[in-house]
Formats: sequence, C-alpha cells, structure tokens
Amino acid sequence: MRPADVLITRLDAGVPVPTYAHPGDAGADLVTTIDIELQPGQRVVAPTGIAIALPPGFAAFVHPRSGLAARWGVGLVNAPGTIDAGYRGEIKVVLINHDASDVVQLRRGDRIAQLVVQPVARAVFHEVASLPGSDRGDGGFGSSGR
Repeated sequence: MRPADVLITRLDAGVPVPTYAHPGDAGADLVTTIDIELQPGQRVVAPTGIAIALPPGFAAFVHPRSGLAARWGVGLVNAPGTIDAGYRGEIKVVLINHDASDVVQLRRGDRIAQLVVQPVARAVFHEVASLPGSDRGDGGFGSSGR
C-alpha cells in the first residue's frame, strides 16, 4: 500500500511531529504539550500541539499506548478517537487514570497516544424491510463465548 501524504502544522514548535518508533509500526507517537497530574479516576483533555490535513478517503484514529495502560492504568476515554479528513483543529487526547489509588504524572513531551492513519470506505446506506440471514444472526454481547 502506498503511504498517505498527511500535511501537518506544529502549533507548538517545541514538540516533535508524530514519528514511528520502529519500522512497520502502525501508530505514530503523539506527545503532550503540557505537564499533567492525573488523580485516580480523573480525566483530562491533553493537547498535542499538532494539526493535520488528511487526504480524502482517509481518517486518523487516536489509540492508547499499551505501556501507559500496563504501567499506570492510563487509557483513553473515547478509544479510538476519530479524526476525519476535514478536521483542521489541534489533535487532543482524552486521557483517564483507571488506577484506583495512584496519581499519574506526565510531563510535556511524554508520549501519550498513537496516531493510526487508515483508508476508510464511505458507506451508502440502503433501507430495507429485513436483512438477509447469516450464520451468526442477531447474536451479540458474548453470544459466541462460553
């Protein structure tokens, strides 16, 4: 697949543009522009200091960082966050501290999320009186479990 050409503006000259840590990584690291103290159960909207313009037919998705989740219980409230091709504002990340007792300290420049850019299909919805059958049917919410 051909790379997507994404235009980027740094709204804060002191933060890096998103970068991939390793060859083949799906997500490019996003950092915070501010120091953050997250109390247990608290959430905060963290600015990243960047804005992007995606090509038509693409969207970007803000995913949590597994290291933050494993070490400190930090996740994203709306994971993944969706950035549409037409959005031109600053990318912000809604962090939450899921730990029951420990305060989490994040510093300006810390990696807080990953940005995954993907092609997306635009659906054309057709209303019908009934849907065609399938093997699964209407089973959901754990219906294929135990």
